[in-house]
Amino acid sequence: MCEDEHGVGRRTLFVTGAAAALTLGGVSFAEGAEGAEKPGRSGAAAAAGTTRTRTVRGTLPVGSPDYVYLPVEVPPGVREIRVAYTYERPAVPAGTQGNALDIGIFDPRGTDLGGRGFRGWSGGARSEFFLRADDATPGYLPGPVRPGIWHIVLGPYTVAPGGLPYEVTVTLTFGEPGTTPKPVHPPEHAKGRGRAWYRGDCHLHSWYSDGRRTPEEIAALARAAGLDFINSSDHNTHAAHPHWAGAAGDDLLVLLGEEVTTRNGHVLAIGTDPGTFVDWRYRARDHRFGRYAREIRRSGGLVVPAHPHATCIGCSWKFGFGDADAVEVWNGPYTPDDEVALADWDAMLVASVRSADGSWLPAMGGSDAHRDPDAVGTPQTVVLADDLTREAVLEGIRAGRSYVAESREVSLSFSATGPRGEHAGIGERLRVGPEAPVAVRLTVAGAPGCTLRLVTDQGVLLTSGTLPESGEGTLRWRTTPAYAAYVRAEVRHAPTAPELPGRPAAFTNPVFLGR
Repeated sequence: MCEDEHGVGRRTLFVTGAAAALTLGGVSFAEGAEGAEKPGRSGAAAAAGTTRTRTVRGTLPVGSPDYVYLPVEVPPGVREIRVAYTYERPAVPAGTQGNALDIGIFDPRGTDLGGRGFRGWSGGARSEFFLRADDATPGYLPGPVRPGIWHIVLGPYTVAPGGLPYEVTVTLTFGEPGTTPKPVHPPEHAKGRGRAWYRGDCHLHSWYSDGRRTPEEIAALARAAGLDFINSSDHNTHAAHPHWAGAAGDDLLVLLGEEVTTRNGHVLAIGTDPGTFVDWRYRARDHRFGRYAREIRRSGGLVVPAHPHATCIGCSWKFGFGDADAVEVWNGPYTPDDEVALADWDAMLVASVRSADGSWLPAMGGSDAHRDPDAVGTPQTVVLADDLTREAVLEGIRAGRSYVAESREVSLSFSATGPRGEHAGIGERLRVGPEAPVAVRLTVAGAPGCTLRLVTDQGVLLTSGTLPESGEGTLRWRTTPAYAAYVRAEVRHAPTAPELPGRPAAFTNPVFLGR
């Protein structure tokens, strides 16, 4: 239930379709109500600068749906919509979820899945926002303020045992609309080195969602980290896309995307067409993810589940990997959930060599950097691409021609050679007979004190000694496809606790052995 401060009365919650969404009673800006225009003036004729304000209060109970929609009737002549909200955050016992409430808005084109009416989302990062034709709060889309029914969407992320009391204030300002700027997007290519290894970070957040850095600040940090490409991946909004053009350059390729943040896990849409919005309002049980995975691919992008074993609420991946193009195994500073993700990914590799078609899922890494002191480019995905272009980089990631490194300091080469000079690198297949002798070679630089190890479908089969202070070393191994269906490499720091592996300085995608 909710009640507005002007005495409009109690409003009823009712289902609008999917079990995960409810709609409240509407907010009216009709004349004659407190705070409205004096009688005799229509909304279309209201003086420029005139404002109308309504405040709605209510309480969301435990077990509320994922999304609650508050309809707002916007009359003609409105230049700006401004929304502010607050909610109570009482102390709760240890182990009990407290209150957290997200917010966004849809215009009169509607709230149907697909996002045709989507105009912005800030999650829990902001307590207020505005929209006009010529400007909007970061995370929101400037554009016409059309008359009709708008919907403020509230997302009760978690609800305390006593419920979630909230207050939403909507202010309309009348006047002539401004002009919506034509979006300018970054180019799809930068000055490359032809076929070469390019370093990138595909998981970054700007102030267009819950980050604290501008695109220009992120780009400067990316250049300092030695990156050749980055991907815009703000939570549940593509509002940043037109703001990256000034941050790109001949030395930095900027891909556009989104981190699609559902209640059952997060997925990176990497390198989509400019202006692509991917909806997030579904759970695994709704069987809708495949539709949006296909939408990402139709827009030219990659589908990459992020931090699949993260422990934050709603962060772990529940949709399966059948629709994925790659998986983010290493997310930010290496933690135990990354080690679990690495082991889980390796188990998927073992399953792939037993499958009929041999299809497999490449691994990658991303910093998930939001604000200081988060380090852009820690880790970074190093991709073998034909050039520094959107198409070539995405193809390299999709093919698994990549490895993940903790910084620009770490580099490696890894390959397998057959008895007649046949050769295969990372992400490729050495097509030789099952008993053919295979020579595997790993060369590493920039990893002082680390050990090298080779991992196959049987597990870790070879480990080197500690690398010298120069950080350089080579590990060689001989095998056959009958003995090892694939081999991949890890570069590990010294362990910090007994019986635990050290954190990686780098790891590769596999080289597959045999026909």
